Amino acid sequence: MTGISSTPQWNALENDAAGLAGMSLRTLFEGDPERFARYSIEAAGLFLDYAKNKLTDEVVDHLLALAAAADVEGRRAAMFAGEAINVTEGRAVLHVALRAAVTDGYKVADVDVSAVVCAELKKMQGFCRRVHQGAFKGYSGKALDTVVNIGIGGSDLGPQMATVALQPYWIDGRRTFFVSNVDGQHLADTLDAVDPEHTLFIVASKTFTTQETMTNATSARAWFLKNGGAESDIAKHFIALSTNAEAVAAFGIDRDNMFQFWDWVGGRYSLWSAIGLSIALQAGFDNFEKLLAGARRMDDHFKTAPLAQNMPVMLALVGVWNRNFIGAAAHAILPYDQHLARLPAYLQQADMESNGKRVGADGSDVAHATGPVLFGEPGTNGQHAFYQLLHQGTDIVSADFIAPAISQRELGDHHEKLLSNFLAQTEALMCGKTEAEVRDELSREGMADAEIDALSPHKVFPGDRPTNSILMERLEPETLGGLIALYEHKIFVEGVIWGINSFDQWGVELGKVLARNILPEIAAAGENKPQATAHDASTNGLINKVNAMRGKVR
Repeated sequence: MTGISSTPQWNALENDAAGLAGMSLRTLFEGDPERFARYSIEAAGLFLDYAKNKLTDEVVDHLLALAAAADVEGRRAAMFAGEAINVTEGRAVLHVALRAAVTDGYKVADVDVSAVVCAELKKMQGFCRRVHQGAFKGYSGKALDTVVNIGIGGSDLGPQMATVALQPYWIDGRRTFFVSNVDGQHLADTLDAVDPEHTLFIVASKTFTTQETMTNATSARAWFLKNGGAESDIAKHFIALSTNAEAVAAFGIDRDNMFQFWDWVGGRYSLWSAIGLSIALQAGFDNFEKLLAGARRMDDHFKTAPLAQNMPVMLALVGVWNRNFIGAAAHAILPYDQHLARLPAYLQQADMESNGKRVGADGSDVAHATGPVLFGEPGTNGQHAFYQLLHQGTDIVSADFIAPAISQRELGDHHEKLLSNFLAQTEALMCGKTEAEVRDELSREGMADAEIDALSPHKVFPGDRPTNSILMERLEPETLGGLIALYEHKIFVEGVIWGINSFDQWGVELGKVLARNILPEIAAAGENKPQATAHDASTNGLINKVNAMRGKVR
């Protein structure tokens, strides 16, 4: 199989990048008054401006040719057809079916899955109704107004991000907590804040064997039994999002309160399924359905729009351009809305777990860079943290700026100030400030020439930092759904172009396996353990140092 970086289309883009090396974005804008109109797309309640990337029409044409060479349209069709495009695990990748209409008729192995998805959503809806109406009661007869979602990875990051994002839609009097870290402090701090009589625990684990999740679930169960609950009450306070009915029943959970999802749903794509039950319980099932509807709008756009006007495709092609030809090894997610505070963490998993691969889908080493490092913070917080590196660092970092035009909580002129920063930062990253501009500015301030000579190098901004801007009218369930689906499809397209399988995550496994081997070697508090010798000198030494410290605990 010929790698994508060996194709004429890739070579053309390398030539484009070399030809643009001496040209600034300022120059491109000055010579092209229609640039913004041509390099922007509107779909599913979102507006994307990608004009502040070092692109020309020729570059865009070559990127579209690269997408054709990688068969993006064919792979997209295969995904929507339910083919097993996750080749290393032999699975379909059909999270789009989770938010589809029942009449859409999505199939996996010739089996219509739309009906089973619809049935599970109806079960979720009925359960939410019982909880919200107070019909599903705890052991003391009191309503359950508090949820503790116990999961990790996609069973935590997705529902947590969406729940936080939808805070203006929360049902009055309801609280939701998310516990993921196996660090006992995470669970203990949460349990300190809840009342067992009012708390519903959601245990989210497909296999019901995930170490972190089941450790936390078992400890939560023990806490519940210690604080007023009986074994027979477990079924009133614990539900499961799983496929392992036997293990769920052994835990004490009523099988009627087990909600399922399927092996054609990857963990990081699962918030649309029963994994999103915590979202529906906190924000209401109607708003959960609106979230699905917004994602479905983006699915329809992605499936039908021509590539040149296709928002996920063009966002992905710009990502490939910046990663492979401009040299941006890191990408920042910068939401200018506090309720999107968890979006960067969510997309870290969605993107880096998907496209952090060095081996192609055919098993051969790739000859080009793949997924970038993702990071980010909301609003102006990042401006006072890492933007210094974005503006004046030695590395090029690309960025997505995301903002609603209207805040859900308009307060004085807060949002106007937030939006002015949102807009100013992309302009500053693009334009920078030349030495001549700096010297002129300092001279007008009355600074002496010697002082100008000393200070001006520190105030120069190189500019030409690539950014995308994503706008929405308001952050609502529908626009949130569209935004998440936009990134899902963008990640998929990038993976297709790079020739990798975006839907497995073998890199997660090795550390877990080694941790299971090390676990018996870690001393309990106050215990003396023999010296570790089975590992490398560093790991042995660290185990022994840890055990020496823990042995002092009395």
